Amino acid sequence: MQNNHSATLPVVPLPLRARQEGGLSLLAPWLVLLLLAAFPLVAPLLGLEYYVGFVQRLMIYSIAVSSLNFLVGYGGMVALGHAGFLGIGAYTLVALLDSGQDSVWLAWVLAMGVSGLFALLIGSISIRTRGMYFIMITLAFAQMLYYLAVSFNRYGGEDGYGIYVPLSLGSWLDDIPHALYWVVLCVAALVFAMGSRVAGSRFGLALQGIRDNEVRMGAMGYPVYAIRLLAFVVAGAFAGLAGAMLAVNNNFVSPSMMSFGESAGLLVMVILGGMGHRWGPALGVAVWLTLAEVLKLYTDYWHWPMGLILLLSVFLLPAGLAGGSRKRVIK
Repeated sequence: MQNNHSATLPVVPLPLRARQEGGLSLLAPWLVLLLLAAFPLVAPLLGLEYYVGFVQRLMIYSIAVSSLNFLVGYGGMVALGHAGFLGIGAYTLVALLDSGQDSVWLAWVLAMGVSGLFALLIGSISIRTRGMYFIMITLAFAQMLYYLAVSFNRYGGEDGYGIYVPLSLGSWLDDIPHALYWVVLCVAALVFAMGSRVAGSRFGLALQGIRDNEVRMGAMGYPVYAIRLLAFVVAGAFAGLAGAMLAVNNNFVSPSMMSFGESAGLLVMVILGGMGHRWGPALGVAVWLTLAEVLKLYTDYWHWPMGLILLLSVFLLPAGLAGGSRKRVIK
């Protein structure tokens, strides 16, 4: 009797607990999406209207960091020049505006296309290298793009380019207050949903397999070079989209978007949030940029406490904020 009782005792609670945890994990994204959607309506009542633009910037950076997380976390390709694609997307929008176009949608689509093309050219060379060589060659390409942007006197050169022409989301969307915020939210949600699907797809699993054991995947017949190159192009295209969205958000574009510091910041947010985790980019962006915003209120030397926080997070949370007890690879 005792053996039967002890054998059957765990059977009921374990599936129930699994169902509860699964339900919470499915409900949490929808709850966050609802809160973000309602924020512009609630913010004026709470005296937080300034932070609508800040949250909008967080969502745009989440797209950029997600694209880098796809490259680093799932592909194992640590790129230190990812901000170069942000700049390409932003300057594509500027070039379109300079030609007389004002459609945000057209600019964003072209930004993805041009950034993806540059990523194809850069990636076809870069992914032939590994480790430190890959890091350095991506940094070198980003610096080349940075100095190329500085030489564009037509678009402001080193001083940057101010966007004073009203941009259009569409006839009916232009009349809605905070329309850009909700459009950014929809795009960010779509990017995260697509990222989750791709991570669990055959392509995503193959990419993760190459990250873990490239030689074995090649021996099994997988086209290693083509898979890595496609991942690089996809990441570059979505980074370009984020860059064009940042240009619309800031109404300003400058070569500093392609700087080493910007690329390093993106990589720091990936590490802080947790490489290879679905919600790592969003957590890393939210914590890092919020801390920077808060610390700037108290000191002009806010970089050193930020560095200290990063060091502590690496030691205390080596798997990142989204790590915890979860597996690094998304199923």
